[in-house]
Amino acid sequence: MAEEEGPTVELRQRKKLKSSENKESAKEEKISDTPIPEKAPKRVYELTHNNKTVSLKTINAVQQMSLYPELIASVLYQATGSNEIIEPVYFYIGIVFGLQGIYVTALFVTSWLMSGTWLAGMLTVAWFIINRVDTTRIEYSIPLRENWALPYFACQIAALTGYLKSNLNTYGERFCYLLMSASTYTFMMMWEYSHYLLFLQAISLFLLDSFSLEQSDKVHEVYKIYIFSLFLGYLLQFENSALLVSPLLSLVVALMLAKCLQLNVKKGTFIAKIMKVINFYLVCILTVTLNIIMKMFVPHKENGHMLKFLEVKFGLNMTKNFTMNWLLCQESLQAPSQDFFLRLTQSSLLPFYILVLIICFLSMMQVIFRRINGKSLKETITLEDGRIGGRPEIIYHVIHTILLGSLAMVIEGLKYLWTPYVCMLAAFGVCSPELWMTLFKWLRLRTVHPVLLALILSMAVPTIIGLSLWKEFFPRLMTELMELQEFYDPDTVELMTWIKRQAPVAAVFAGSPQLMGAIKLCTGWMVTSLPLYNDDDLLKRNENIYQIYSKRSAEDIYKILTSYKANYLIVEDAICNEVGTMRGCRVKDLLDIANGHVVCEEGDKLTYSKYGRFCHEVKINYSPYVNYFTRVYWNRSYFVYKINTVISFQS
Repeated sequence: MAEEEGPTVELRQRKKLKSSENKESAKEEKISDTPIPEKAPKRVYELTHNNKTVSLKTINAVQQMSLYPELIASVLYQATGSNEIIEPVYFYIGIVFGLQGIYVTALFVTSWLMSGTWLAGMLTVAWFIINRVDTTRIEYSIPLRENWALPYFACQIAALTGYLKSNLNTYGERFCYLLMSASTYTFMMMWEYSHYLLFLQAISLFLLDSFSLEQSDKVHEVYKIYIFSLFLGYLLQFENSALLVSPLLSLVVALMLAKCLQLNVKKGTFIAKIMKVINFYLVCILTVTLNIIMKMFVPHKENGHMLKFLEVKFGLNMTKNFTMNWLLCQESLQAPSQDFFLRLTQSSLLPFYILVLIICFLSMMQVIFRRINGKSLKETITLEDGRIGGRPEIIYHVIHTILLGSLAMVIEGLKYLWTPYVCMLAAFGVCSPELWMTLFKWLRLRTVHPVLLALILSMAVPTIIGLSLWKEFFPRLMTELMELQEFYDPDTVELMTWIKRQAPVAAVFAGSPQLMGAIKLCTGWMVTSLPLYNDDDLLKRNENIYQIYSKRSAEDIYKILTSYKANYLIVEDAICNEVGTMRGCRVKDLLDIANGHVVCEEGDKLTYSKYGRFCHEVKINYSPYVNYFTRVYWNRSYFVYKINTVISFQS
């Protein structure tokens, strides 16, 4: 995107993204778009034993679609009497945007706690809003699970930051502990992938404890919160086995066992250093061993496709599997583009983040080496010491942001976990006199009093950054806020209208998972598949239904569709005639590779199919296709075919 095209192009791009993500998130919006029922227990049972969404399959919609936020929202909607004031959808949207306010507030507080000034919090918020394309997806897809979960994670990190501070009083420490406990459990309930993020946090705390940079008792109290949240989550999430076989549980149990096996050795001695190394390896071995044992004895379906995806992603394996290759082709699962780094640089966020990270990391390493060499460090660090790397809460954030950043450099979709903390860490650094004092200590500044200069820079630098951001981005932000945006897709609207008016109530529709999610949301009709990627059976269904865009015979497609009791088939012109930007990433190309219907140059013995591409052939209306399928509706984007019940098998 050229710089001179300005905000108009950016708005058009966001509108396009919104259009596509509306389909992807359709599975998660269905509760918010309908009135809250009066008989809540009965409706909850219907959700946990749902046989009216996917044909021939009863699913626990609450667990598989992580609908806990919607259940909580429905309770609040009834309890507050909002059903007499506001429509459910607006109440739902209000809660989600309210949570985003909590998210930003938690980042504000975290930066304030670390730097000691509210100026850091203000700069954090400014950077978060300016870089909102890379910090949150709330503008594009409101009901994403991460929009519900990450605000609680931000609250948990704010509480953990306060809890790790050395100069915290008893009441403050108790408050932080309680807030951390509540937010950890709530975060785990809101998002099915939350325990992976907490696993990275646990690794950060383990490294913090390993280098004796914080009292072990505090860190182990956090481990107890993890254990409590995991088991309570297991019970309330319909005995979710994924939590029992999670790496988080294995790591925490290993850390607990290793602590019990530790010997009381005088700190700073050679034996103590050897014991530290042994303890580190013991924890690693125990974690892997416990995780293997748990997976052997606990029945689970813990996202096996994710492990296979990572193997292929990092070149450890090769596959022709459609689902794996389709995931690899998703833009959000690619490495970050240059545009991402360019946007962060233009807002001055990335340069200051790198500066702050380097200073904090080098100071941390300096403190670690001092401890390894047995040198005693002051318990209370003052500004004159210039040793920002000695503060445990800073060390935790440095390790955590490095771990999150490493993942974001591999998978762009994870930038939404990393970038908010980039804003927070960069703002804390430039507003912290201690960071500038650390830098001056290294430079051995003598011409000007370093403490005075550090205090001046900690106020002057963020002020200059704030003024420049205001001048450059505020007019653009106001222009974007004043321009109203709406979802405009007349072909899809016409399709939904036709379904509600013409299709029988008992009809079952087949098509791409994204479209099926939209149909279920907008019409309520039963479908053959959904855009869910945590269920092996649904993944297989999705691949089978996608065969309508492959080079398969009419009879093959008919057998696949009737096996799922489908009555109507919807062919999307955008998929059938797709012109992909990435080589080999079109749906039809991936299907041809999986089915062996292409000739590869690398010596694979694959042949061309004797059948034409089904989505093209069925439009021509000749035998044998007309024997199986009858076109009943079409527009510029969609072709709807009724699947015949009485067939003449004459080709």
